[in-house]
Amino acid sequence: MLLYALTILVSAFLLFQVQPVIARIILPWFGGSAAVWTTCLLFFQSVLLLGYLYSHWLYRKLGPRAQVVAHIGLLTASMAVLPIWPAASWKPTGGEDPTLRILLLLAVTVGLPYFLLSTTGPLLQAWYARRYRGAVPYRLYALSNAGSMFALISYPVLFEPWLGTRHQAVSWSAAYGVFVVLCACTAWLGRETAAAPAELAPDDQEPARRTLFWIALPACASVLLLAVTNHLTQNVAAIPFLWILPLSIYLLSFILCFESEGWYRRTVFLGLFAVAVGGMAYALSPEFQNNPVKVMIPFFGVGLFICCMVCHGELARMKPHPSRLTSFYVMIALGGALGGVFVALIAPRVFSGFYELPVGLSACAIVVLMVWRADPESGLGGSWRRPAPLAAGLLALAVTGYLGFVIHERGKGARVIARNFYGGLKVMDETSDDENGDPVRRLMHGTITHGEQFLDPKLQGRPTTYYGPNSGVGRAIRQDQEGGPVRVGVIGLGTGTLAAYGRAGDYFRFYEINPLVLRLANTQFTFLKICKARVDVAMGDARLSLEREAPEDFDVLAVDAFSSDAIPVHLLTREAFVLYFRHLKPEGVLAVHVSNKHLDLTPVVKLAARSLQKDARLIDTEDEEHDVFGSTWVLVTASASFFDGALMRTVAAAVPLPRKMRMWTDDYSNLFQILK
Repeated sequence: MLLYALTILVSAFLLFQVQPVIARIILPWFGGSAAVWTTCLLFFQSVLLLGYLYSHWLYRKLGPRAQVVAHIGLLTASMAVLPIWPAASWKPTGGEDPTLRILLLLAVTVGLPYFLLSTTGPLLQAWYARRYRGAVPYRLYALSNAGSMFALISYPVLFEPWLGTRHQAVSWSAAYGVFVVLCACTAWLGRETAAAPAELAPDDQEPARRTLFWIALPACASVLLLAVTNHLTQNVAAIPFLWILPLSIYLLSFILCFESEGWYRRTVFLGLFAVAVGGMAYALSPEFQNNPVKVMIPFFGVGLFICCMVCHGELARMKPHPSRLTSFYVMIALGGALGGVFVALIAPRVFSGFYELPVGLSACAIVVLMVWRADPESGLGGSWRRPAPLAAGLLALAVTGYLGFVIHERGKGARVIARNFYGGLKVMDETSDDENGDPVRRLMHGTITHGEQFLDPKLQGRPTTYYGPNSGVGRAIRQDQEGGPVRVGVIGLGTGTLAAYGRAGDYFRFYEINPLVLRLANTQFTFLKICKARVDVAMGDARLSLEREAPEDFDVLAVDAFSSDAIPVHLLTREAFVLYFRHLKPEGVLAVHVSNKHLDLTPVVKLAARSLQKDARLIDTEDEEHDVFGSTWVLVTASASFFDGALMRTVAAAVPLPRKMRMWTDDYSNLFQILK
């Protein structure tokens, strides 16, 4: 028992430890987008399904000795792909949809080791149940989930802060080698005593309805896991903590429900489930979306936990006899993979906005209601005229109707609603927020305005929103223009507002990863068309583009690449700042936009500037007229005289050096220290 348990525990730990490790490595290659993690989860769920199918086939079709030999052979072969470090040739070269590239990269880099780790739980449980007749292997499943959860919790605490990504990959690869030896020994020692595979008796066959529930319940939980993760990361940051927290909650529900029947009590969770679904549905309404992250994370975390407890609790109540263990796990994995396919592949290509969370909540309410009605013990079976089933049915209809209303309201009045791998965009014609009430065209990315332009042709050339003449970037460009033509680089295109500063003889080069943003900037806005300067747009991740280019000798380089209100962490590290200053003139200025609802990014910029021996000053402007928003910019330069200029002298404030804060690098970042 100890040997089986140890092998399963180690495999589960490595199975989930590799997920944030490899995702953290490739995240900067694909623009720091939240969808990178969603695509990774789709891959891991799909390979998990393949692993369970392999375990089911191996257990049913081969004899005990043949099973052991085949599995040890694959374990040995998997050592050839170590260490798990992706080749630089996988880096994208443009702004195309990278979903297929990410899936292929993962398949080549970690595919075979992950596949074999995923087979360990069901295969060793089946071998254990067959070797020790009468033994119940489901607690080994709970142990497997416990190992997985420890891997997730320990990563941001014990591994990410202290080890660089390359050291993480090497350490994981070494631990995987230990697992191969351990698993091979476990299989080899049990080869002689294992009995022949048992055939299922005819009355052991599961009803089709129950099998469908085995798929539908984990599919709902998977959709909610990915949709809640998307909802949080697109408005804060695509970072391991916001990946790991929802996944840990999801796993905790698995552990509790399969460890003991006492954790899931239907009478208790019936009311909690109704409150959780209704609460999360309301939280998707526009008036709730500006709440601080300290409210959003616990609120959606608790809601996700309750929904997953119900889905997995009902699943545990329907677990079959151990003779059908492998097929049961295959159905669970199939449901999880289908949820991943829906969120990662179907939703971005079918929906114009982020509608998978409303759809997931509605589907979860309906599936759970069907499960309860199918069980005579639930009290919700029988005629719909009875009070309990009638109330439950009306609640499910009310939630579905309200979520449909929320989706309708999100798109109301929009000229364009579109979505791709990099996020959801919306273009709307509205009245400006200034006292004149002029009509404007606004670009929204998620819940955040990413640019506006006046519709009056006489006003279209005015810089608006965060880029007004008195903003940090506006002052930096105007001050440099006093000396003649300037070269300006801009990371993040948006509507192209900064092109409004372009004069004849100037050069503006924008870096944009999202082709949808470029299309809208050219078709819905005119900043680029009417700019008097020469304008270029480089498509692809800004860091990768800058790495490939010769020094551009920019006078000003503006960093403004937010996705909704989420920051791309890889654009704020020391390594990124080194790259920026390679493309700036010796006296050039780096302008970093740090306006954010949730995070105080100023100390991050200050520490990076200090490490490069540059001066950093803060320009914070309040709301102004002519549809200019309040904004916060940090200007970084090596020029001691730059801040003595007329446009800077009275407004550029020194940035204090933060205490007890570590500089961000490509290997380390910590959002807890900068939460507002």
